[in-house]
Amino acid sequence: MPNYRRNRVPGGTYFFTVTLADRRSHALTDHVEALREAVRRVQQARPLRIDAWVVLPDHLHAIWTLPEGDADYSSRWREIKKAFTRAVGGSAWQRGFWEHTLRDERDYTAHVDYVHINPLKHGLVERVRDWPYSSFHRAVAQGVYPADWAGDGVGDIAAGDP
Repeated sequence: MPNYRRNRVPGGTYFFTVTLADRRSHALTDHVEALREAVRRVQQARPLRIDAWVVLPDHLHAIWTLPEGDADYSSRWREIKKAFTRAVGGSAWQRGFWEHTLRDERDYTAHVDYVHINPLKHGLVERVRDWPYSSFHRAVAQGVYPADWAGDGVGDIAAGDP
């Protein structure tokens, strides 16, 4: 996609997919603390609100809202990737990432659901609540979802890509 242009909306909310170079790797879940520390460091230096997040063995999905007037998510991802790679060694990431600017409340809700259903969709768990590397648990604590959301299988909700 040589002509791909990123959409940048200052203070916008974005959905991201970021993937490891080796799709058979489990580096993200094996080194989840290094990833968390990389995100914490970047978030301290360049604030962002994490609306939803899920870490899978070889990729992650995130929804961020940037501060008013700020549309620079690319440098944040670059710094997260660099810090994680320094901590675990090797060249861990695919170049770039996939981004989608969330347009409205319906789009936002569909993508938050997609983030949280992803471990179930990939067959990593039988219930969403069983995946430890997800903001789903925070959302349950905040009353956004019931603890048994999505039941015991993907067929319980529409789990297709948003």
